[in-house]
Parts: sequence; structure tokens; C-alpha cells
Amino acid sequence: MALISILSEILQRPTIWGVLGELMLFVAPVWIAVIVGVLVGWAWKPKWANLGKDFFDCPKGNSLESLMPSCLGRSLVPSLNSSKLQLTSFISSVANDGAEKEASAVPPTMSSDCSSSHSSQGERELSGLVGDDDLEHICRLVEVTDGGPAWVQMMDRSTATMGYQAWRRDPETGPPQYRSSTVFEDATPELVRDFFWDDSFRPKWDDMLIHATTLEECPTTGTMMVQWVRKFPFFCSDREYIIGRRIWESGRQYYCVTKGVPNSVPRRNKPRRVDLYYSSWCIRAVESKKGDGQLSACEVLLFHYEDMGIPWEIAKLGVRQGMWGAVKKIEPGLRAYQKQRSSGSQLSRCAFMAQINTKISMDYLQSLEGTVSNSSEIERCDSSEQHPRKNIPKALVIGGAIVLACSLDRGLLTKAVIFGVARRFAKMGRKL
Repeated sequence: MALISILSEILQRPTIWGVLGELMLFVAPVWIAVIVGVLVGWAWKPKWANLGKDFFDCPKGNSLESLMPSCLGRSLVPSLNSSKLQLTSFISSVANDGAEKEASAVPPTMSSDCSSSHSSQGERELSGLVGDDDLEHICRLVEVTDGGPAWVQMMDRSTATMGYQAWRRDPETGPPQYRSSTVFEDATPELVRDFFWDDSFRPKWDDMLIHATTLEECPTTGTMMVQWVRKFPFFCSDREYIIGRRIWESGRQYYCVTKGVPNSVPRRNKPRRVDLYYSSWCIRAVESKKGDGQLSACEVLLFHYEDMGIPWEIAKLGVRQGMWGAVKKIEPGLRAYQKQRSSGSQLSRCAFMAQINTKISMDYLQSLEGTVSNSSEIERCDSSEQHPRKNIPKALVIGGAIVLACSLDRGLLTKAVIFGVARRFAKMGRKL
């Protein structure tokens, strides 16, 4: 009755603002009391308050094992449950110790097909992703007898302990292709092979690689399927690669093939999947530039192309401007890898797999040379340096910028900024 009389007095106020003011003064203490009660109750919450939540959050299953730890872990029978948890934790620790010991002897990502009774079928499926056709192709690239367009030299740089040359060619279809020769002084082919294969060490010198996972591997042929995620500039989404890779050995010459392969990994909007990818190299011992006649240097012949989803003319500009800066980061990484290996550190799983190679004979390589296509050519200098400089078509750059603005990312970089960059590229075309 008292509450009704108070409300009636408030409603008898002559103005609406007076009524609202009185209601606020009346309700405010009630809300303050509610908030204080909630805070005090949360601070001194009893243990039984979690019972209902734990019951509904427990995993769905019919076994007693799945119900006991989560649903009764904080229930009204703590003595029974504490014994249960102690027994469960002991069993789990024993199981984990056994799993760790087993993992050190058996590769954790090994395909079951490669280790079970169906190993031959599994090996054929995985190794078939990177097969003899790929070996034949890289051999032709090394011998410059693949029948493709002529290679045009882009760069010739060197340091005291490294030499680098790069070429490019533009096929009739597909993205630009790159060929490079890098010579490292005082390095063995075996160390360089492991260095480029070692995904656990690569992030220390390749700052674009932000994620690497081995999906499948076969210990018989050394074939691997790996997943990479590479970081791109802030106006592009990151790129995902599903790569098959394998190494062939002839003497101390190694043919390392990596390429995009068919897979069952689900696609996502981000990172964006790159399907067309080829990056392979031939690693071999060569004579040192010291002039002592010793094969103490190592040459890496790299052949690379990919369709990143960026207009090719813009991609070529980026590669040309950033190539030497990226290459210079490789040698410090290699020297750090040398020190790590010389210290006796344990091999990573990827480096161990790099040592499982398919052996081929020199007679087999010579037979491949006997079935080559028309020879390609290598030009000494870039044609843009020999001939009068040509302007990059402005329409081409602006058109590429439109594709870049409309198809890559939205929100991180406005289209106006992209078009402004394109106009600057068009002006720079007279100087390139």
C-alpha cells in the first residue's frame, strides 16, 4: 500500500517533467541496489552456482568417460570426482609420454598410406604429385633446352661471398618467368639443399613466410605436401600455397622441384589461394671465384613463376625494384644456418626429409638431354637497356590499378590511393 501511495503522489505532479524527475529519484536507488547486489553476488559466488552451466556445457556423448570430468568436475560430489581426475591425469600423462616418444621415431605428419600395408599405393599417389615429368622439365630448364622464349638478363650483382644474376622471359600465355643463378662461396650443395627445404628455419630470413605446415610426407621418396601462407603488402590479402615438393639426386647435383598441386584443403576467402605456382632449383658444386680450382662454392639455379592475382605488369615492376633487396637477405640466413648446423643442433623434420632423395644416374640425365625440345637463348643484357627506352602504356597501368582496386582487397586501402600510385607508375614508365 505504501508503494501505491507514493506512486499516486508522484503522478499528481502538475507537469510531466516533474513526474519524470520524481520517478528517476525513486527508481535510482533501486537500480543502485540491484547493481551492488550483482557485484557482491559475483564476488562471493558459491561453488554450486556453476553446476547448471557445467551440466549444459558438458560434451555430448554416451560414455561415462566423456561425462565425468566436465559435468561432475565441480559438482556436489567433490571427493569422488577428485579421485577420478587424479586417475585421469595419471593416465593422460603416461599416454602423452608414450606419444612423445613415438612422435620422435615416427613423423607426426606421415601419411598413413606411406606406413601401412598399402604403402605402395600411397607412395604412388603422393609421389605422383611431383613425378618424372617434373624432373624432365627442370632438366630442360637447366640446360636451356625447353624450347621457351629467350631469357633476358635483368640483373648482375655480387658481394664478397655471393654472386647473383637474374633473367626474365614473357611466355605467350601465363605469368612472367624468372631464372636466377646464385653462387655462395664456402658452402656445400647438401647444406644449401637443407637450408631451402627447412621450413622451421626459413622465417628467420624470409619475412614473408608467416605460416608453414606439413600436410603429408612419404619417407620412401621424400615427397612432401606443405601449406604455406605468405604475407603480402597491406593493400593485398595474404596468399596461401599448397605445395608438392621432391628432390632428385645425381652425384652431388640436386634437382629440387616445388609446385602447386591438387589438394583437398578447403578454400577460404582469406588468405587467397594461389594455384599456379612453380619454384624449382638445381643445386650443384662449382669452382670458387678464389681461383684455387676447388669446388668449394655452390650454385643455385632457380626457376620461378606464379599467378598471384596481381596484374603482371605491376608485378614485374615490383619484382624488378625489390629483387636485390630480397636476395641480399638470403646469404645472412645461410651463414646463420651454417653456424647452427656446425654447432650440432638437431635436424628439423623438413631438413631430415630433404635428405631423402630419389637417386638418378648420369646416363638417365643424358637420355633426357637427348629428347629435348628446341633450344632457348640467354641474352646478356635486358633489352630495355640495349634499345631506346620505351614508355609503359599508361592505359595498361591504369587498367591494372582498376583490377587491383576492385579485385584484391576492400577497406584497407582506398581506391583513390591505388589510382594515385598508378599515376605515379605511369610517370615512372619513362624512366624504366
